Amino acid sequence: MKAPTLHRVSPKRTVPTVLAIAGSDSGGGAGIQADLKAFAWCGVHGTTAITALTAQNTVGVTGVLGVPAEFIEEQVVAVATDIGVDAVKTGMLADAVTVAAVSRAFDGLRTGTPLVVDPVMVAESGAVLLDESARTALVELLLPRATVITPNVPEARVLVGDSVDPDDHEALVRALHGLGPGAVVLTGGHRDEIVDLFFDGATLTEITGARHPDGAAHGSGCTHASALAAHMALGFSLLDAARAAREIASEAIRNGLRGLGAGAGPVDVIGLAGRRAALLADPRSDSWRPAPASAAQARGIIAG
Repeated sequence: MKAPTLHRVSPKRTVPTVLAIAGSDSGGGAGIQADLKAFAWCGVHGTTAITALTAQNTVGVTGVLGVPAEFIEEQVVAVATDIGVDAVKTGMLADAVTVAAVSRAFDGLRTGTPLVVDPVMVAESGAVLLDESARTALVELLLPRATVITPNVPEARVLVGDSVDPDDHEALVRALHGLGPGAVVLTGGHRDEIVDLFFDGATLTEITGARHPDGAAHGSGCTHASALAAHMALGFSLLDAARAAREIASEAIRNGLRGLGAGAGPVDVIGLAGRRAALLADPRSDSWRPAPASAAQARGIIAG
């Protein structure tokens, strides 16, 4: 890749910026599309480095077209050298070459930039999105650099292999931490009750959330990780960011668009139905407008 033309990031920038490095979901439910909606809802500016294009809908993924590694890096450089990056969230990385490109790109960011790694392996429809060589690269190149990783239980079991009892979630989270990240949030969506396990190497904390079995969950993992990254960019502690992310993801599932498509409907982090109804009832009303600043703070999830 050619050396970039460097621009000085504006010192007047007042809105935190979070970079999502992930795949695009043509159905708009997960991936980059979910990331950008979550960023906006949390009050940060979202930028992107797209790793792959997917042809998908609520039923399944019919095709994946990878982005060349050099161009993934170029997207990161373009954002970092002009707009700036306050936190990074990774999602679908697909293959080992892509993982290596993301690791190299992260080298060029400001030291100490928070990195949230969502080890996306399988889509809600069941499509496999991360091959075996990519899993190995992820463990070796990105997990040791991550500020926090956000696997669900099936992903955690794949990452740690047969080293622990797969049904012992405390053992899982400790084994994940042993792979090198600063902290782990083992998300609870695949458990009998919604309980995320947060572990930073010293303290194990349970983060409870409401289960909404009648909701729609496509994109919930992306939304959770993006909300966590957004709150870190806003200056929240890692544990408070994890608590806010759980609440936001749960509400997005509750508000999910169940009637959209024939398969698993997408989450709705911005409350489309309520905003649409308010706007149609009174176009002059301010009630449909997005919440200012952090959504979690504005709704009293985190005291601010």
